[in-house]
Amino acid sequence: MTATAPRYAIPLALIVLTILIAASPATRIGLVAVTPLLLVALWDFFQTKHTLRRNYPLIARTRWVMEDLRPFAQAYLVESDLEGRPFSHQERALVYARAKGDLDSHPMGTELDVYSDEYEWLSHSVVPNDEAPHEWRVDIGGSDCAKPYSSALLNISAMSFGSLSARAIEALNLGAKLGDFAHNTGEGSISRYHRMHGGDLIWEIGSGYFGCRASDGGFDAGLFAETADNDHVKMIEIKFSQGAKPGHGGVLPGRKVTEEIAEARGIPVGEDCLSPAAHSTFRTPIEMLEWVAQLRELSGGRPVGIKLCVGQPHEVFAMVKAMLETGITPDFITVDGAEGGTGAAPLELSNSVGMPLREGLIFVRNALVGTGLKDRVKIAASGKIHSGAQMAKAFALGADWCNAARPFMFSLGCVQSMQCHTGHCPSGVATQEAWRQSGLIVEDKGPRVARFQKQTLHSLREIVVAMGLESPWEIKPEDMRERLNGARSNAISAIYNFVEPGQFVEGGVTGQLADHWKAARADSFRRVS
Repeated sequence: MTATAPRYAIPLALIVLTILIAASPATRIGLVAVTPLLLVALWDFFQTKHTLRRNYPLIARTRWVMEDLRPFAQAYLVESDLEGRPFSHQERALVYARAKGDLDSHPMGTELDVYSDEYEWLSHSVVPNDEAPHEWRVDIGGSDCAKPYSSALLNISAMSFGSLSARAIEALNLGAKLGDFAHNTGEGSISRYHRMHGGDLIWEIGSGYFGCRASDGGFDAGLFAETADNDHVKMIEIKFSQGAKPGHGGVLPGRKVTEEIAEARGIPVGEDCLSPAAHSTFRTPIEMLEWVAQLRELSGGRPVGIKLCVGQPHEVFAMVKAMLETGITPDFITVDGAEGGTGAAPLELSNSVGMPLREGLIFVRNALVGTGLKDRVKIAASGKIHSGAQMAKAFALGADWCNAARPFMFSLGCVQSMQCHTGHCPSGVATQEAWRQSGLIVEDKGPRVARFQKQTLHSLREIVVAMGLESPWEIKPEDMRERLNGARSNAISAIYNFVEPGQFVEGGVTGQLADHWKAARADSFRRVS
């Protein structure tokens, strides 16, 4: 604001004060109501930072009010059931209904245009299999694991304390305990809230090595062994990248490093904390696998896996070539799609970097099947998995189990207000402000988390039954069809390339896959020219 404004503001204030003294009660009330607006208009007129406010004092401020209200008006007044992103109203309503135990059936048939590319389907059988098991679990960890894990088919994907609130973490872990499934800690490590209810934990380790971080920011093997020595820690997941911001590091500002966050991450209170884009413990595929083996040993034989959003195809092939050369394999690979979510990410990375889940899942499946390693390495799929149908489609493409993040947030009461990055989440899920968390009652939300997971697995079983199968692992690419246009469709197996077992090793692959295979080497992530 310029120095001119106060010279006008003081006389104006004196005039208003004089009128207030001399005026009738009704006039005084009117002036009391109007004067603040006049002062704001005066301020706008004489400031020099915003052109609209200077040209249109007071009135221009309505633009910012409308911008703030626009997402809510769009979601609640404008969008149809099938609109809304990243999750449509219909998708969110399904999660809410299952979490609350409400009716989740749908009247009058599908609202999708079945002759457009928004419709794809799974092929059912004329002889449904009512005798299919009511529950399946997947065993993770081979002969190298002293403590293999029997996992549910739907687990909570990585979300850190700090990104989510204390009460949200606590409610998620309570739900995992009640439903007998796993809760991924996110790269922020294991907080006191992850331990409160005894749910199974997957400890995710990112490039910041939180929970096992040395004073110089590197990996501390002794501290890792100490943290992993916890009965609730069932598996270790090394995070290479995530779908929403692949290849991106970050800085946690010191002002956000509270005592509780510092305790969980093993960092000083109030100091900026760097998470590099790349790991410092390895530089080559072989070194990566040697670290996997080290973590497996230090953790007492727990399954150790890696998580990535597929980027450079030859890098995935470099990993499997290193597995063949060393005989060391991770116990699982979590494939995160570019459609995955996060609390905050550069828009360009979210919109333009990373392979979507479908292509990424098929690619990792091909890499493992084509090298004969699929029996040793399980695959988890993560990226907008919110229903039994989404799970079934992931199984058709090669997944062994699925993870979900935002749908579990919905089960806690998240309304997709798109405020995760501001800390002003109205439902208390993605905020550290105590008063915003106060409405999130752990004892109420924990059972909702468990109920959503249970009902989603029930819907998966209904699909398996309808397809006449015994388990979701029997769903094949040829059982899933996709529209090519309004007149034609085809099986996924005819649209995408699915390699046969051992095909890479035997040299039977051609085209782009063969080019990527030739560009990979076990001792380097760099492309061979």
